[in-house]
Amino acid sequence: MKLVKAYKNNEFLMSEEARGVRILCEYLEPKRRLEREGIVNAIIFYGSARLGPKPKEGPDYWKAATELTERLARWTVAEHPANRRFHMVSGGGPGIMEAVHKGAAKVDRRLNVGLNISLPFEQHLNPHVEGSRAFEFHYFFMRKFWFMNLAQATVVFPGGFGTMDELFEVLTLVQTGKSRGMPTVLFGGEFWRKAVNFKFLLARGLIAKKDLDNFHLVDDVDGAYQYLTKSLKP
Repeated sequence: MKLVKAYKNNEFLMSEEARGVRILCEYLEPKRRLEREGIVNAIIFYGSARLGPKPKEGPDYWKAATELTERLARWTVAEHPANRRFHMVSGGGPGIMEAVHKGAAKVDRRLNVGLNISLPFEQHLNPHVEGSRAFEFHYFFMRKFWFMNLAQATVVFPGGFGTMDELFEVLTLVQTGKSRGMPTVLFGGEFWRKAVNFKFLLARGLIAKKDLDNFHLVDDVDGAYQYLTKSLKP
């Protein structure tokens, strides 16, 4: 009978009892690789995987995301030393995530970081992220931990349940002091004013007036670029 060491026992590692080990791996393995790649500063981007080029209706957010990250990439390459540059971090998939990385890749592909997650639909790694800077998660909460761990700023494009979850994670952590305050852009006022009625939440006493200062609504690339570059310090 050939004996198998516990850390090589795949049946055990995939079992319910080893869930804690798998969670720990999703902390330690990304940490090791991020440190090896020298990724310290990041602007994180959220947005729908379903928004592509040539939208059927509404503004072209795919184009806006591409233009914004290209400009931010040129800015950080020109203004910051290599070890302090801002990386463009998204979920690494299609839609707005791909637009984000396509824009940055026009300047330097190595600025892109993709925090992917295994899903039954929609999610796959887009072609603008190098393998050494692409991560595959099983647990949503570990993936969101790494987003927030890297974030120096957040840009949120229109999206559905997943994007809303990510937005409110940021706002809650900043509101409660669990995360440092950071520039947070909600891109597309025409969408966000309808999708989330922040003034109604304030009127009902469910948030404080100062909570409205934790994000900044913008309607165009120039507005987002100016706000972010003035607010960010490497």
